Amino acid sequence: MDKLSQSQEDYLETIYLESVKKGCAKVTDIANILNVKKASVTGALNNLGEKGLVNYSPYSSITLTEEGEKAAKKILLRHEVMTNFLKNILLLNDTEAAENACRMEHVMSEEMFQRIHTFSHFVQEYAKSHKDFQEQIKFLYK
Repeated sequence: MDKLSQSQEDYLETIYLESVKKGCAKVTDIANILNVKKASVTGALNNLGEKGLVNYSPYSSITLTEEGEKAAKKILLRHEVMTNFLKNILLLNDTEAAENACRMEHVMSEEMFQRIHTFSHFVQEYAKSHKDFQEQIKFLYK
């Protein structure tokens, strides 16, 4: 499969989250969440449908194909890992961590992501056995 654009990744992530919450996604909901026009959503859905990532036909509910769900879960994992890293290791506030994670998740290489994921896991495990670790990290950023 071709590399997805940031916009396409955002659509997949949104459809996945809406599907988890409501069982499916709708054009209007996607447009509202992503703050885009319905026509933009329709165009993106047609494109994602051609790539075999979504099941879409006009005026019907939108679901992900198996491949689309796999891609969406990978995107969501990147978002969650980056948000966690920025909040818990770099100690950014929730808003700044979420905004930066959203931008970073789309541009980092797979190797960079894997290293950040591994490093985050290591630091969190280390922190469990070193109770003063969070205080030491806070000291770094003063």
